[in-house]
Amino acid sequence: MSTATQSQASTALKFTIRPVSDALTEALQDKIDNKTKPIGSLGQLEKIALKIGRIQNTLSPRLTCPQVIIFAGDHGAAKAGISAYPQDVSWQMLENYLRGGAGANVFSRLNGLKMVVVDAGVAHDFGEREGLINAKISPTGTRNYLEEAAMTREQCEEALRRGAGFARAAVAEGCNVIGLGEKGIGNTGSASLITHFLTGTPIADCVGRGTGLDDVGLAAKRRLMQQALDRAQLPADADVMTVLTEFGGFEIVMMVGAYLAAAEAGITILADGVIATSALLAAVRLEPNVLDYVIFCHKSAEAGHVVQLRALDADPILDIGMRLGEGTGVMVAYPMLEAAMAFMNEMASFESAGVSKKVR
Repeated sequence: MSTATQSQASTALKFTIRPVSDALTEALQDKIDNKTKPIGSLGQLEKIALKIGRIQNTLSPRLTCPQVIIFAGDHGAAKAGISAYPQDVSWQMLENYLRGGAGANVFSRLNGLKMVVVDAGVAHDFGEREGLINAKISPTGTRNYLEEAAMTREQCEEALRRGAGFARAAVAEGCNVIGLGEKGIGNTGSASLITHFLTGTPIADCVGRGTGLDDVGLAAKRRLMQQALDRAQLPADADVMTVLTEFGGFEIVMMVGAYLAAAEAGITILADGVIATSALLAAVRLEPNVLDYVIFCHKSAEAGHVVQLRALDADPILDIGMRLGEGTGVMVAYPMLEAAMAFMNEMASFESAGVSKKVR
């Protein structure tokens, strides 16, 4: 990251994120290799155990108080036709969360993850509601980035700050493994624009069908994304905070802050799909050491996610065609992490079981 970018990032918030230590890497790998199994036979589970052991700097890693925070926000550009669904679906889905009926509710209950729902800027007045945290940056969502910047620099910095606060609150509750999800009609458009700038990939390759656009709708969405680029006229090397200010959503920027704070706290971060990973891209560009703490849970069927994963040199746990968002990829993958912890802490070694090791 350039000195100028570092300076601009520091005006929002300063994070101290240390790289994960290599002190126990060899010992962790030795423990994994000496379990009663052929070396490498547990595949991804072995990689997960090694990574979490390194993050926690212990030979006996454990997961405590797992949490998924879902940040919700509306986008001014949504009314221009970049989504197959009307903007009202954002607030309607939050009501669904509060009733416990969404996919995220189902999977979080199934796999024992606490689910927190944050209103980062949904264009709806919910009033005081149990189970919903009001952290609105604006009561009407972002502005239309097809015509003007999505938010002011001050709003962007405040969203970053509030997102960091939610991650820190989770850590204070004993959480050492956190996933982030989102809800906001039109936010795949923001994710596409952010991905374009932060990876240098042509915008057409970053734009997908989102909530289910047909071919005509996809072509129209690509034209609108180009319109947004033409309006903003940002240089290819625009700094992260400027990109977020021009094209981000309040929910996306809050995720950036939460990623940064979670990495600063040294806990395991679980990455979801294309929108959550656009925020992760931004966090990594601001503070590269964030990536040391991330486990990629799944490969989304949304086009831009392939671009993001390539840019981050990521190897996701699952590839099952999901593209729902809402943190559901994290929730579905979480039992894989539990399985990794179980074999690491409970499976016998060759020595303890009295089993002969491979001779050649």
